[in-house]
Amino acid sequence: MKVLLVNGSPHEKGCTYTALSEVAKTLNEEGIETEIYWIGTKPIGGCIACKSCSTKGKCVFEDTVNPFVEKAENVDAFVFGSPVHYAGMAGNMKGFMDRAFYSSSMAKRGKAFLHKPAASVISARRAGTTATYDEFNKYFGITQMPIISSRYWNMVHGTNPEEVMKDEEGMQAMRILARNMAYYLKCIEAGKKSGIEMPETEKTIFTNFI
Repeated sequence: MKVLLVNGSPHEKGCTYTALSEVAKTLNEEGIETEIYWIGTKPIGGCIACKSCSTKGKCVFEDTVNPFVEKAENVDAFVFGSPVHYAGMAGNMKGFMDRAFYSSSMAKRGKAFLHKPAASVISARRAGTTATYDEFNKYFGITQMPIISSRYWNMVHGTNPEEVMKDEEGMQAMRILARNMAYYLKCIEAGKKSGIEMPETEKTIFTNFI
């Protein structure tokens, strides 16, 4: 079993990475393999709704999104992390999420995220964390992904990694999140061994309110 953790911060080893690393460490202790995927600092444009992914099998733009979706197809769960920028996720992360989820859902090769557990981790100096948490969860809900929670909302506070490490409640939330994720993955594995199949997916119906 493997969890892919996505660092949506422009800082490769900053506060978001520190929180994700605590999650990864605890997952490893639970016997779950992990990988942290940094989206980098190059500009990531948003989805232009060209729908080329439905025929090409991937996003028409060649940047960090397509390599990530390829990885996503071969892992069991996800943790997406972002700092708070103006009470929302980082701009590059927003474009990344839009294109990764849309191209995956439209591509003929399959849905990389369908029915896979997901969680988000939010880093902030002070505020905007719950708004960003809600923003992430909408991607998971529309993709039929079980949302894994902690004992509190999945957030840490601090202006640098050292301060984040001092946020004892936040770091505890990261560890509890990881254990809950590990438990859910082990339940899925046990279910498969018992012959329990994933839910059947109906063909999507689109209704316009006209």
